[in-house]
Amino acid sequence: MRPYLLYLLLLAFPCTTLGLTFLIPDRGNIIGGVQTVESQRGESLGDIGRRFDIGIYEMIEANPKVNPWSIGSGKKITIPTQFILPPGPKSGIVINLAEMRLYFYHPDQKLVTTHPIGIGRKGWRTPIGTAKIIQKKKDPAWYPPDSIRESYERKGKSLPNVVPPGPDNPLGQFAMRISIPGYLIHGTNKPGGIGVRSSSGCIRMYPEDIESLFYKTKLGTQVSIVHIPYKVGKKNGHYFIEAHEPLSEKYYQNVSQQEMFKKAFEDANASSLHVQDWDDAEDMIDQSNGLPMAISY
Repeated sequence: MRPYLLYLLLLAFPCTTLGLTFLIPDRGNIIGGVQTVESQRGESLGDIGRRFDIGIYEMIEANPKVNPWSIGSGKKITIPTQFILPPGPKSGIVINLAEMRLYFYHPDQKLVTTHPIGIGRKGWRTPIGTAKIIQKKKDPAWYPPDSIRESYERKGKSLPNVVPPGPDNPLGQFAMRISIPGYLIHGTNKPGGIGVRSSSGCIRMYPEDIESLFYKTKLGTQVSIVHIPYKVGKKNGHYFIEAHEPLSEKYYQNVSQQEMFKKAFEDANASSLHVQDWDDAEDMIDQSNGLPMAISY
């Protein structure tokens, strides 16, 4: 397929079988568009979200009045498939913990693919920092570290020294080790943990997503792990804000929410937009529901 035709198709119809893949705009930093579907009998928000490569928490944010586990049929469900790209270089892998989402920038192409992720639960934080992919493994064995083994023992459970590849292996079928010691980007045998804080610190992905990312990612690819709950973007001359609940630990909130909000405008070169006071800012954040929302000023 000719490159320009592929770009036009991606612009109009983002691919969901390989994650959500978009053309990076020449101007602005907002990709995708919000979609609406009707629920089918027996579906949960998680079921619907997985079809569109959206995590469960993102679906709950975008549909605050919907029972996540018992929707019923014929209800209008918002699919939050519009995103403001995180600030910083548009290269390698960028993981934004606050939105529990990974961005993969295709080398030598103006394309970005984004996937939902599971991250470290409280007490098992996923670190912020810059790293590289240093190892890739198909059908990995899992060697539980002492910290996890001790955690199991405190609950009266035990783990073997090695968990071989297979359905009981929490790493799934694909794993990529990063240069921060002890951390992986890997699949899962529990897809319900994608889009929430579910891991012991590693980055979890849907099985179909990690397989796609595994084969596209080269050794040495840079991995940037950030915590950016507020992102400001621009599209067609208008500014938008996308807000997510900051992770609660002090490790992630080393500045106030007000300062994080202010920095979002600075990162977008939008410091000239003056939010009148913090009450106004909180209103914007509350109304966002994780979706890019036009800023009125």
